[in-house]
Amino acid sequence: MSERSSSPQRPSDEKGKAVPTQPTALQSLVDDLNARREQVRAMGNPAALQRRAQAGLLNARERIAHLCEPDSYTEFGEFAHTGERAPADGKVAGYGRIDGRLAVVVSNDFTTKGASSTIVNGRKLAHAKRVATQRGLPLIFFGESSGGRIPETLGAAGMGASGGDPEQYLRRRETPWAAAVLGQCYGSSSWYTVLSDFRVMRKGALMSVSSAKLVRQATGAKVEDEDLGGWRLHAQKTGLVDQVVDTDEEAIEAIRTFLSYMPSHAGEAPPLAAVPQGSGRDMERILDFLPESRARVYDMKKIVRAIVDTNSMFELKAEFGKTAITALARLAGQTVGIIASNPLHRGGALDVAACQKITSFIVLCDSFNIPLINLVDVPGFHIGLEAEEQAAPARIMNYMMALQSVSVPKLTVIVRKTYGQAYLNMGGGRNSDEVILWPTAEVGFMAPAAAVTVVHGLLPGEPGFEDKMAAFERETSPWAMAGQFAAQYVIAPQQTRNLLVELLQTHALRRTNGVGEHRLSNWPYYV
Repeated sequence: MSERSSSPQRPSDEKGKAVPTQPTALQSLVDDLNARREQVRAMGNPAALQRRAQAGLLNARERIAHLCEPDSYTEFGEFAHTGERAPADGKVAGYGRIDGRLAVVVSNDFTTKGASSTIVNGRKLAHAKRVATQRGLPLIFFGESSGGRIPETLGAAGMGASGGDPEQYLRRRETPWAAAVLGQCYGSSSWYTVLSDFRVMRKGALMSVSSAKLVRQATGAKVEDEDLGGWRLHAQKTGLVDQVVDTDEEAIEAIRTFLSYMPSHAGEAPPLAAVPQGSGRDMERILDFLPESRARVYDMKKIVRAIVDTNSMFELKAEFGKTAITALARLAGQTVGIIASNPLHRGGALDVAACQKITSFIVLCDSFNIPLINLVDVPGFHIGLEAEEQAAPARIMNYMMALQSVSVPKLTVIVRKTYGQAYLNMGGGRNSDEVILWPTAEVGFMAPAAAVTVVHGLLPGEPGFEDKMAAFERETSPWAMAGQFAAQYVIAPQQTRNLLVELLQTHALRRTNGVGEHRLSNWPYYV
């Protein structure tokens, strides 16, 4: 981070030694400025900073220095404070460059009054949001805070003075937001994290509405902080974080990688990247990843990695809704969004968590002009009491509505089976601009074996079952679908990458310079 010192050069003699001068009134003011700046940049008490360093945790300013290019960070509001001894009021904010592009970065300084929220640092956050939105810059939050600052917010007067920004928690996804949960996150750190497009969490950090101590006092419930807001909860059950890492440095690198796929703002296309050498090399052996027996499961991620540019698959919510895969990737250098079945879990049957995960991903891609590619092997939706208790019909229709609202290109590859409503949700029919079939594709209202039982009342092993099933299998073949022009292509799997690259060019949003209509920019953040 640049010190941007304003001290003038001292006069020197012919040997280069400084000549003592009497301080002027103006120089005294400058010296006072520099002293105050040093106090601000010293942050909270030295003991707290030392404990962090010993624990391997970066402090607020070190996090910024790791993210931004050297000497590129310009801090605003560094002398803002509430009360005495509150450097930068606990929230460091400013502008810096990340891989050559400007961004707004806010970092909570927990060593200063727990980075608690005040009216003053709330104004800094509002300024950060306003500049990011108006000037088309990504916004990054390093979350770690204790909630509202007491006694400032205590009582009616404190509450009445807060909330001065009527759009404090309103987002229209004009620019990408990324957040890292790097300590205990209560209050605003939780709110701005869940409002962000990408959320990474360090193991050992916490994110919840309040601490376990407060919950125990208020309700008597015997809970621990990890139960209320640990990484397992948010990665596996709530889906509120996209990735989990072990260190602050890894979290910062994840944010940098996420931003590399994103445009700086919704009014431009994502940046193009160089195509790594060897991309597409595994296409010749792609059939090695698909078992011959339809009864065997397999890892769809291997197929995804074979198709996209080398090492470009950046998976989101890997531990949540495991029956589906959502990932940012690149094809011939272009950012794409991958939605894929995951047969390794429940055979790929979409559960409620997978529907939520995919819906959220569709919103992200449509908001920032990223084409969508479906890779499909789905037996349908996960059914049963658990699904109904989780409002499965509504989740399925939310997913469907999001898919049918997007204006970015949508391409679908049916790898193997796709049945019933899941066929439509995974891009079948007119829910994609182009549908591609592999010869292994199988499309129908339900699996042939189940159809024989429903239609003819025959069970496997009974006379006539095999003949009836063979008839249904002929009706679900790729040739039946291609014959109806419900799919535009039947190709050898080895051709998939090349065809997708060509079709992305065909369906590029040329008339708007790669920018979509953003019909989902106001979509809720957790539905």
